[in-house]
Amino acid sequence: MAVMIDPEKSSLLRAAPRLMQIVRVLVRHQFLGALRGKNHWPPPHEVRETFEELGLTFLKFGQVLALRRDLLPDAYINELEQLHDQLPALGIEAVRATVESELGAGLAKLFASFSEAPLAAATIAQVHEATLIDGRHVAVKVQRPGLEAMIATDIAALTYLVALVEKLFPRLLALDLPVLVREFADSLNRETDFSLEARSIMLFRTALADIPDLWIPDVIAKYSTGNILTMEFSPGERVDLYASEHPEEMPRLINTLVRLTLQTIFEEGLFHADPHPGNVLVLPDGRLSLLDFGMTGELDEPMRNSLTLLLEAVVKGDARGATEAYLEMAPQGSEKVNRAALMVDIKSVLHEIHRNDLADVSIGDAFDSLLRAGSRHGVHNPGEFFLLTRTFVILESMIRELDPDHDYLASFREEISRLTAQHFSLERVKEKTGKLAREMERLIIDAPGDTRRVLRRIAEGNLGRLQAPAVEALGGRISRNLERLTGAIISAALMIAGGLMIAAPQDAGWHHDAGQAMIIAGVLWAIIIAIKTWRRDRGRR
Repeated sequence: MAVMIDPEKSSLLRAAPRLMQIVRVLVRHQFLGALRGKNHWPPPHEVRETFEELGLTFLKFGQVLALRRDLLPDAYINELEQLHDQLPALGIEAVRATVESELGAGLAKLFASFSEAPLAAATIAQVHEATLIDGRHVAVKVQRPGLEAMIATDIAALTYLVALVEKLFPRLLALDLPVLVREFADSLNRETDFSLEARSIMLFRTALADIPDLWIPDVIAKYSTGNILTMEFSPGERVDLYASEHPEEMPRLINTLVRLTLQTIFEEGLFHADPHPGNVLVLPDGRLSLLDFGMTGELDEPMRNSLTLLLEAVVKGDARGATEAYLEMAPQGSEKVNRAALMVDIKSVLHEIHRNDLADVSIGDAFDSLLRAGSRHGVHNPGEFFLLTRTFVILESMIRELDPDHDYLASFREEISRLTAQHFSLERVKEKTGKLAREMERLIIDAPGDTRRVLRRIAEGNLGRLQAPAVEALGGRISRNLERLTGAIISAALMIAGGLMIAAPQDAGWHHDAGQAMIIAGVLWAIIIAIKTWRRDRGRR
């Protein structure tokens, strides 16, 4: 079974021994001084060594803190980024016991061959090369045994430690440390459930099926569980090693990386949050192969729309637009934020960005600066935004390493233009207009009856029976006004869609004709609604 951790249900009695051990380590590494203020924080290397000494859970927690540039100074972030995700390999007997227990058969019956030495050994799992009985070449990801009890105990200890620190030092309440621990527990739950990683792989394979220069290994479902993940084997070479031997191939491969990142974010609401060179291979035929989907993010449609507006505002230097789009991405508690003060900070951030050559602008650094500005003003940044920032920071760093002279933003702009043209294609506009029309039709059909039922209840409960006819008349007027409003919305939707079709950056001329037709249809619809309204009002008089 995958690890499932709920900090709210953690037992203090179970966590007490581990909590005392953690406190001793913190004291030895000078952490108690930090309670007196920032001037007494331990040196950055002491912080890193503390997380390494405390073991697996705290290694992962340190990696999560390394994302929070809004909370920690750069020196601590740089040190935490050096936390290694490597642990000594499990022995083959422990691996055998886990595989056989999960898959319900002996190793020899499941695999024609199974390498005893792992290809990689990380904090959560290690990967072995193997061959199935039917001859398929696979990679088997095996979770370390005993993670559930270990992680649950550590999360419980961390939860109580954070609660104690907040009670002793109320000024730390602004950091939302309990929220950070809960989000960390949720992250560990996802990362240790390999069935979720298998789902992510299938979603990415579907979303990126139209990119010819990319191959993502498929999941072998029969040989996978919550603790075992078996995939097709990728025989590729790390992209950074490949770059040193084939520098001429880098522009094509970098464009592929940018395309797959932006396409999954803006079209599917998915993104790979750990695109470092070890997870990006180049196959013998020159295609890219993307691995390790244990750390991914998902954005719903409203958040994707806000992200698009935010990127546009950052590029234009529009502080007001960037502030509104940013707060739409982080709605929790945003009503208490001093928007004017936040906009001043964001304006300063955009000024610093635009002081440099546009070709040198970093999207990751821009997002990082926005997160810092928001945190200073009490914005609760969603976890997806931190992961998204991490994605761009790692991607940009890798691109600079692969080809320092490559114009990353040119690739970015080209892909954004392609996605914009696709977004405003005739098929997409027809699909959205049809969806809007269906929703409006449902609203028109349901609204009169729903309105009359609500008003009838009001009449029966508060207004009395003598007023019911008047209430029914009011319901009729509301229904008629609702029909007019719906008609106006449909008309406006047709005209807006037509205008977008005309403005869309496409080479062919057919979209101008289609746009004009939609605008004419919107105008005619508005005239029809006006005539119907006039005739109905005249008939009542």
